[in-house]
Amino acid sequence: MAELTPAQIAGLKLARDGDLYPQAAGKWTHENATVTYAKTDRWKERPQKIKTVTAKTLVDLCEHGFVERRNLTDDGTTDTYGITMGGKIWLLQNK
Repeated sequence: MAELTPAQIAGLKLARDGDLYPQAAGKWTHENATVTYAKTDRWKERPQKIKTVTAKTLVDLCEHGFVERRNLTDDGTTDTYGITMGGKIWLLQNK
């Protein structure tokens, strides 16, 4: 069983929600990610931070086999990544 850091677990959960696309400054997040607002805020809407994964965390998840490239283009820095069945099973076993 692979031991993951909290940042890797957060990245795996983010990949579970959808494919990860490259963004600026070596970050990866969902395609067309925008700032969202808290619906439960009583007084005013507060912006919620866009969740991202660093390139290093993404490489670590690929080495464990929990995330894989989708399109297999020539350059891995511009390709999309998605969660594998192994990643989904790891999340189910380690909530």
